[in-house]
Amino acid sequence: MERIFVTGATSMIGSALVSESLANGVEVYAMVRKNSPKIGRLPVNPRLHLVEGDLDALGELPAKVPARIDTFYHIAWGHTGAKRNESTELQADNIRTTLKAIRVAAEMGAEKFIGAGSQAEYGPKDLERIGPDTETNPVTPYGAAKLAAGLLGRMLAHELGIAFIWPRIFSTYGIYDKPTSMISSSIRKMLAGEKTSFSPAEHRWDYLFSEDAGRAFYLMGEKGKDGAVYCIGSGESRKLRLFIEEMAEACGVPVTGIGEIPYPKDGKVRNLCADITNLTEDTGFVPRVSFEEGIRRTVAWMRESQL
Repeated sequence: MERIFVTGATSMIGSALVSESLANGVEVYAMVRKNSPKIGRLPVNPRLHLVEGDLDALGELPAKVPARIDTFYHIAWGHTGAKRNESTELQADNIRTTLKAIRVAAEMGAEKFIGAGSQAEYGPKDLERIGPDTETNPVTPYGAAKLAAGLLGRMLAHELGIAFIWPRIFSTYGIYDKPTSMISSSIRKMLAGEKTSFSPAEHRWDYLFSEDAGRAFYLMGEKGKDGAVYCIGSGESRKLRLFIEEMAEACGVPVTGIGEIPYPKDGKVRNLCADITNLTEDTGFVPRVSFEEGIRRTVAWMRESQL
């Protein structure tokens, strides 16, 4: 890759992708909201160009980018956060914006479009590994919208002659993680001396550090195959309890509250581990940052940013 465009550039994964791309000599055009306080997350670099825009005005982007783009990353997604599943119709808006982003990518001359799917597309699963070919059965508007955006997006991209890659993100954490995530909210409570509460935490989970996630996205742009679905995770799982214990150790506090929150009443087991076999085979991606190191770096960042 020589030149890329990124929506959602100030998100956790977006900012990690931008940094990884710049480190590899790629010229980056990053869509940012006007006067967004998150712009400070992006490095100052002569190869980084900030482009004001938002999801409701994607059609204005080609006129703002003077050079031909070879790879278009669409990471932005509207109506996220804790209340993201309260409206099916709002989530459906993201299908429309994904398709619009593909048309914009074509106008910019892009040869490859890379979206941002989710493990929510699979629905609850009790499997040793969840891979690209695992049956999808979303049970939330968010998961259904992600699945539809990926399926329709692939069709449109191929109509327009653009290669299409759909990564499904499992559980990422780290620098610039949203404050409502389990890891982020729990670490904040631990550092503030507040009580934490968790489920029994006996189910298995897969966590990937943000820097590694950004590198996975970069490598998909370099070497990913057209039409591929890639699961973005570490490829290894452990009981959630063990992750919580490492978080508490990094914060210098005892573990509290495990088992105080019951599992969902539906009784569905939720074990999550990404099968990254095809991602590794196609791109060479292998996680570099252990959970212990990633949590240490995340805690240090939270202390520096005063929570």
